[in-house]
Amino acid sequence: MSVVEIQTKVYEGQKPGTSGLRKAVKVFQQEHYTENFVQAILTALGDQLTGSTLIVGGDGRYYVKEAVEKIIRIAAANGVGKLIVGQNGILSTPAVSTLIRKYKTQGGIVLTASHNPGGPNADFGIKFNCDNGGPAPDNVTNQIYELTKSIKSYKTAPNINIDITKIQTHNLVVDGKSFVVDIIDSVDDYVALMKEIFDFPSIKTLLQGSSSRPKFQILIDSLHGVTGIYVKRIFGLELGVDDASMVHVEPLEDFGGLHPDPNLTYAADLVNTVRNGTHDMGMAFDGDGDRNMIIGKKAFFVTPTDSVAVLAAHLDIIPYFQKTGIKGYARSMPTGAAIDRVAAKKKVECFEVPTGWKYFGNLMDAGRLSLCGEESFGTGSDHIREKDGIWAALAWLNIIAKLNKSIEEILKDHWITYGRNFFTRYDYENCAIEDASRVMAEVETKIQDPSFKGTKLSSGNKVYVVGEADNYSYKDPIDGSVATKQGLRVLFEDGSRIIYRLSGTGSSGATIRLYVESYESDPTTFDKDAQEILKPLVGIALDLGKIKEFTGRNAPTVIT
Repeated sequence: MSVVEIQTKVYEGQKPGTSGLRKAVKVFQQEHYTENFVQAILTALGDQLTGSTLIVGGDGRYYVKEAVEKIIRIAAANGVGKLIVGQNGILSTPAVSTLIRKYKTQGGIVLTASHNPGGPNADFGIKFNCDNGGPAPDNVTNQIYELTKSIKSYKTAPNINIDITKIQTHNLVVDGKSFVVDIIDSVDDYVALMKEIFDFPSIKTLLQGSSSRPKFQILIDSLHGVTGIYVKRIFGLELGVDDASMVHVEPLEDFGGLHPDPNLTYAADLVNTVRNGTHDMGMAFDGDGDRNMIIGKKAFFVTPTDSVAVLAAHLDIIPYFQKTGIKGYARSMPTGAAIDRVAAKKKVECFEVPTGWKYFGNLMDAGRLSLCGEESFGTGSDHIREKDGIWAALAWLNIIAKLNKSIEEILKDHWITYGRNFFTRYDYENCAIEDASRVMAEVETKIQDPSFKGTKLSSGNKVYVVGEADNYSYKDPIDGSVATKQGLRVLFEDGSRIIYRLSGTGSSGATIRLYVESYESDPTTFDKDAQEILKPLVGIALDLGKIKEFTGRNAPTVIT
């Protein structure tokens, strides 16, 4: 196979966000657009590129197959030694991390826009994961971006045509060098890892029932994302869950018109079915499989903040952590501080990091972190370097099997022990960038005023006193790198918090994320609705940022 060099032009705006480059499909379909970004990724590998092994796969959304074909040809032309590709181009993001770590590759190219909608008129994304299995750190993504700003050509081997629908190994010679493309089963290695981590026999007994315990009924919604093939193998084949309990499990290029974001708004079908049925647990996963939502009987909602805290409190139940020990906990800065209270009681180190899973990786690689979570429905551990939706669901089931309690009972016991961190997030999606920037500027101007500290802010009969306020920055305790401007924080003397961030996960416009948290130790409050408890603080947050005035929005797109 011969190599050709194609002249190209620079496309502006190919700057990766917290999870790679995300744009509309039509943007990626522009001539040379995808090729430019892939070439920049490979060039950024430098001396590691020649003869390297990379993982390639994605969430099955529209344009994944075409992108895989382009990557195979460009990788071959650039001297990559081997590609391990998921069958049909499909690999969940946790599976990519699993494969990178298991086969000790130089990294992987993940084709996903995560929880964003799919289809020819929707979104696509490409991100690079490094050799530890985690998302590329800032210094790597910055290098990739710089390369996209000066690229003049890319290399490709145009005559390579690999059938990615069949599991087989292709041995080629490209420009005199060996090039291998290994099309593998997308599920096998990930399932093997899950069986090493969890007590599958106990979970299976829970789900099948026994003479001493009735069958624990679950309902799983894959939202037509990538997790469907993993759900069918793990829950169907390995754990004996019936087909009727697994819905939307066929990965579709447009996610069947669903929005593959596992929250109360976009997974409403699951929520309503569990609320009106007899299921003991509902779980939903996003497009690429790294996010999860957990609900209990009658749709009792487990916030991501509570979910990671409960897992932290019972982590020693899971066989994997019985072997490795518990090294530390961490959460993203906007995530509620419930896990901090578990860490304090158990005397385990706890970290607060910026949003973006890559910030957990250094801590894990240094042996200081076992469990972490983000309020955006992401939970994971040091078994890989990505958040992992199916892992989180199995962790819950392992704990339920051991404790022999319902999800609601486990949560209420947790609150009695640790108190309750009431938490909500308001998302204002697809705002005009100018409007969103005005909101952020309004808040930042106010909190930068030295007199803001000590200010009393009131709503209804509630008064909150500002303790601290800043634009959050983080110094990595492992490598000393500094991340600045990670979100505007208003911290009150009673432990309540308001956080404002602009999200980097959308493909167009801007998403304002508003996070509101209040801690309560009074058991009489634990059963109250979070929105009721947080209403005064939400009112203060809306006024502080003049969100309605600047955006024209009377309500958020999504409340979680």
